[in-house]
Amino acid sequence: MARRAALVLTAALLASSALTACSTEGPASGPAAGAKANSGGPITMGFAQVGAESGWRTANTKSVQEAARKAGIELKFSDAQQKQENQIKAIRTFIQQKVDVIAFSPVVESGWDTVLKEAKDAGIPVILTDRAVDTKDTSLYKTFLGSDFVKEGKSAGEWLTSAYANKQGPVNIVELQGTTGSAPANDRKAGFADAIRTDGKFKIVASQSGDFTRAKGKEVMQAFLKSQKDIDVLYAHNDDMALGAIQAIEESGKKPGTDIKVISVDGIKDAFVAMTEGKINVVVECNPLLGDQLMELAKKVVAGESVPTRVETQEGVFPQDKAAAALPSRNY
Repeated sequence: MARRAALVLTAALLASSALTACSTEGPASGPAAGAKANSGGPITMGFAQVGAESGWRTANTKSVQEAARKAGIELKFSDAQQKQENQIKAIRTFIQQKVDVIAFSPVVESGWDTVLKEAKDAGIPVILTDRAVDTKDTSLYKTFLGSDFVKEGKSAGEWLTSAYANKQGPVNIVELQGTTGSAPANDRKAGFADAIRTDGKFKIVASQSGDFTRAKGKEVMQAFLKSQKDIDVLYAHNDDMALGAIQAIEESGKKPGTDIKVISVDGIKDAFVAMTEGKINVVVECNPLLGDQLMELAKKVVAGESVPTRVETQEGVFPQDKAAAALPSRNY
């Protein structure tokens, strides 16, 4: 009897062990899927970048890649080439690969709910970087790390109203918008318009997307110069478009920074060089070096720690007279 009892007990223990092994080897499901909170293994991040449309974006990509290496995080990187469908495809690939966390800078604001719900259902936390999404369900992402684009546009407008405070109007402005539907384009436009609306002498006479690229910025500015008889100010949503527009202004025989005042956003080194040459009047900074902050947040959300829903970067405004002193410290 004792021997039979011992055999039964051994069989039960083996069966229990087999069941435990099956439960850990199968794919994880539910809210904890993909988490490394208790495993102690390296974190894997899927990062879906917008593209490489500007010097700012190149610096942003480099910052993320270098920070991941420093933090010991395995980075799966995808370049969407400024197409939302490519980003959605990349995010779905990351979900299939069971990464621990997904980060991305959305090409446009809307149209993300479905794929973000897929990530949530798979238990993979999402961090938004640089740009926000337009969704009513904020549980679809853990946090948003980036700039306040409305504030950037407002800072650009406030510089203009101050610079022209004692001048008679009208002041005719042309605007080079970023990619249509993107958060920075929408918000920088809104912030700027809000800052100048109190003074009727400021008039935006033309506004068109330059897709955040230097080539398109030049092309659109050429069209503005042909269609608008009097242009006093150019407001560009990023430096690359401003630099392209400067080429068009010079080729038309006008002097950028003098005949046409130039306001830009980002703060890349080339823009600071242009300021020292008198071709740009002011740059509102948008810091691309988000890598270290992103990796810090990734470690926390994967570990199940609470993080702020909004993490804002620190930035400044650089008028022309501060460009020379600031230029040596520009890292991008």
